[in-house]
Amino acid sequence: MESKPSYSYHAEPFELAERPRRFLEAFSAILKHSNYGPVLDSYIRLSTKCARCTASCPVYEASSDPRDVPCMRSELLFRVYRRYFTIAGQLRARLFDDFTLTDEYIDHMAEEMWRCTACKRCKSFCPMGIDHGMITHLSRWILSEIGITPKAMVVSVREQLEGKTKNTSAIPMVAMKDSCEFLEEELEEMFPDQKIKFPMDVEGAEYVFFPAVSDYLMEADTLMGNAAMLHATGTSWTIGTQNFDGIDYGLFCSDRMWDRIIKAQVEEIKRLKGKVMLIGECGHASRSAKEGMQNFIPPEDRVPVVNIMELAYEHFKSGRLKLKKGVIKKKTTYHDPCNIARKGWIIEQPREILRHICEDFVEMTPRGKDNYCCGGGGGTVSIDEIHEFRMLIGGKTKAEQIKRTGAYYIVAPCANCKKQTEEIIKAHKIDAQKVGLHDLLLKAIEF
Repeated sequence: MESKPSYSYHAEPFELAERPRRFLEAFSAILKHSNYGPVLDSYIRLSTKCARCTASCPVYEASSDPRDVPCMRSELLFRVYRRYFTIAGQLRARLFDDFTLTDEYIDHMAEEMWRCTACKRCKSFCPMGIDHGMITHLSRWILSEIGITPKAMVVSVREQLEGKTKNTSAIPMVAMKDSCEFLEEELEEMFPDQKIKFPMDVEGAEYVFFPAVSDYLMEADTLMGNAAMLHATGTSWTIGTQNFDGIDYGLFCSDRMWDRIIKAQVEEIKRLKGKVMLIGECGHASRSAKEGMQNFIPPEDRVPVVNIMELAYEHFKSGRLKLKKGVIKKKTTYHDPCNIARKGWIIEQPREILRHICEDFVEMTPRGKDNYCCGGGGGTVSIDEIHEFRMLIGGKTKAEQIKRTGAYYIVAPCANCKKQTEEIIKAHKIDAQKVGLHDLLLKAIEF
């Protein structure tokens, strides 16, 4: 349980003693150029540390460790804010030699902030409505500005923004094309009468498609299901060869990076004269695009953001997407990715499709807005150094929830959820298989 993230000190070298000063400078700059200040002012007046959030946190449920109580974690940042950014805190420090930010405190904060999956389940149970997931995000952003970020995040974001491939998995455009050509051949074998393609750089297509780039490496059935559904419904769509990654790790560690990544994605849509940003089966890619579009893109440049499950559902309800009833025989359940379900955005749409194509569909308990995080949320799934923590603590509650369903197919429509779910199935020896919604649609489509 003592495994720790590998931090990358990617800022210019400086003495460790300088870190508290730099932390406060970064914090001050963020408060000046964002609207986090009024939120923090409100939260420090409301914070009661009643710990009712413990009843909702899957990490605390597994660890029973006070360090995993959401409100106690948020207090680490509230304490710094009270001391250095409120008049009362500054006066108290002069009179009573109050708390002082130290290098050791920063290290402690860094460790604690990456034990949180940022699933925001605790917000639903907080009597004051405090968003502890947002406080985790803000803390990570400040830490990232002084060079304290898990190495996996730094490498992925740097490649996406400054690398040759412009995507988090460093997949060259030629390799992406090769992968799509191979999948086209596979689809031709499955459906000889159809010519299912992955269109590239089609100018004026209605939908510009941004799956999680890892799908090109690891989720062939999901991508083939995506293409088959779009072909069967006559949807106008394309993949942009200059930017084809829907992932935005800024959502996990830095609004500054989040801003830059969503703007680059919108530029690709403008280049292709597309009308809608179509996100693949990925919860965090969907949320980062939908909220990023509102937070960082000027109104005149915004385009609608649609998750591909929403589009499949619209076509299913309109009759354009015809699916065989009860074609999936094995017991199936659905995992709600936090980033698309916690606020009620995408909950019932995939379930209606699954109830139609599955002979034996069962629900997890709890479900929907209250469902448990997979245990790899908030970017923690990408940090290999905390794999043991993700399996035995972060993912323990989800593993037990899956076991209770007795399901064989676990539909987890998110790149991070798929990776985490597959790993906890192995770690906890569950007789099950993770799939995407479109993996099953591929078996059910009628052309």
